[in-house]
Amino acid sequence: MFNLAPLMLEKVGIIVIVAFLLSKMRSFRQVIQNEHTIKEKMMLILLFGAFGIISNYTGIEVQHQTIARPDWTTEMHNESALANTRVMGIVIGGLLGGPAVGIGAGLLAGIHRYTLGGFTAIACSLSTILAGIAAGFFGKRRKQKGKPINAAFAVIMGMALEAVQMMIILVAAKPFNDAWELVQLIGLPMIFGNGLGTLLFIFIIQIIKRDEERARVNQTNLAFLIADQTLPFFRQGLNEQSCRGISEIMLKLTNADAVSITDNHQVLAHVGAASDHHIPRRKPETGLTKKVLEEGLISIARSREEISCFHPQCSLQAAIVLPLKVKNETFGTLKMYYTKPEKLDKVQQELAEGLANLFSTQLELVEAERQAKLLKDAEIKALHAQIHPHFLFNSLNTISALCRTDANKARKLLLELSSFFRGNLQGARQMLIPLEKEIANVKAYLSLVQTRFPNKFTIDFQIETGLEKVAIPPFTLQPLVENAIHYGFPRSKSEGKITITIFTKDDQMQIIVADNGKGIPEEQLAVLGTQVFDSKKGNGTAIYNITERLKGIYNGQASLNLTSKINQGTAITISLPLERKGGYEVNVESLYSG
Repeated sequence: MFNLAPLMLEKVGIIVIVAFLLSKMRSFRQVIQNEHTIKEKMMLILLFGAFGIISNYTGIEVQHQTIARPDWTTEMHNESALANTRVMGIVIGGLLGGPAVGIGAGLLAGIHRYTLGGFTAIACSLSTILAGIAAGFFGKRRKQKGKPINAAFAVIMGMALEAVQMMIILVAAKPFNDAWELVQLIGLPMIFGNGLGTLLFIFIIQIIKRDEERARVNQTNLAFLIADQTLPFFRQGLNEQSCRGISEIMLKLTNADAVSITDNHQVLAHVGAASDHHIPRRKPETGLTKKVLEEGLISIARSREEISCFHPQCSLQAAIVLPLKVKNETFGTLKMYYTKPEKLDKVQQELAEGLANLFSTQLELVEAERQAKLLKDAEIKALHAQIHPHFLFNSLNTISALCRTDANKARKLLLELSSFFRGNLQGARQMLIPLEKEIANVKAYLSLVQTRFPNKFTIDFQIETGLEKVAIPPFTLQPLVENAIHYGFPRSKSEGKITITIFTKDDQMQIIVADNGKGIPEEQLAVLGTQVFDSKKGNGTAIYNITERLKGIYNGQASLNLTSKINQGTAITISLPLERKGGYEVNVESLYSG
């Protein structure tokens, strides 16, 4: 027994060395994965069946108590048996590949063992097939429970199934005395030797899987790094400058020898090898690119002929061309070229596919962002359009009333209204106007209203010096003053008072429009500004419009707050960021142009 143990370790070492060498082959590493197709299962059957056959050939021949090496060219003696590591390979195959692989590899190795002869041929063949079945069944069951095939489980299975082989030899091999003698000699060395071999083999498999996981993590990190660095260029849209920046980043961070981006009509950028004839602004010349643009599917070429470049001396020998899509419509391609076909391996292919998906997503987000901005601009203009008629109709009513009593004054007010609207039509093309212009609008409105109701209210302006040029949204003050006049003190016998206070506080401009009118009921105050409020005087619509414009223009940096008490008055406070609009500097002087 003790003389056999070192020899068994030697045989275990042979199998482990073969497994280690195979682990350096990409094809072997790709097959040793969790999910297997029928083709991959066939490869696993052949692979682990081959391990069993190698173990048969490198086994130790035992005849009674004599240990000898078998002669591969001659059959074994009828009274001989083999001490080997056959079960180790079959068990690992069954654990990794499931019952199909276990049975297939067991049959290959078991039938081969039977052809070698010896008085344990039948027993060893049956035990090999049984080991494959059992390993496949228990491995599949463990995976179904969500548990991994770890080293401890594999070693227990290997040693247990080797022990089962010893029992089958005792039952099936004849004569029994020879079988008992054999088991006493080879039992413990084979059980522990196969257990050790299974442990080392499973460690190799785990290293392969860890390396693959690490490669995927690195690949994912690289893809996100590229996506992060290229995002500013995508925000500019697909043009020659942005696409060249994207291509240069990809060329630097990937193994590609050239990177190119096209739209549906022309090459936008090409950096790297073959730049002498792959020139921007030209139509896509390669047949591969045309095919991708037409079909919208990924295409891979591993020769210059497959790329179909028109230039006879083109150095590009392999390429992967991927469609760039927005809403499932192909509008361009991403191309990664290689000067050597072997550089376009599976890792590069997966990286390219991941980048194409990320780029397509980025382009969709940029397009969605652009559409959202256009929609927001349209909403703001629509809100402006709602305010213009509101002011116009009230002004015309006032002028209409004056036509009968004071035609000259009505004419003067009509000219003032005309000048006022001419300025506002120009300002409607802008999101912001200077504060002094908004104050002028309010005073123009007041001159019209006070002509009609000369003793109804007084107004007091308290404006901090130096704020005249600060930009604010047009039609911010006038609707609030209008609300105070028509809603704050309707049919009031006493003279109302409106105070407009404007000052700075904590890098914000505070605008307060307060009146001493009848106030707003608490239940109405709760919904003002959040929705259109049903009011005969239009109070809720004006405040809602102002609130929505503040949201759209300042991206949450501005606010509107209301406080009110019944029969005491109402105060509306607007806070605006000084000289900033949504985080961007405002050029106040440009507001005077046009």
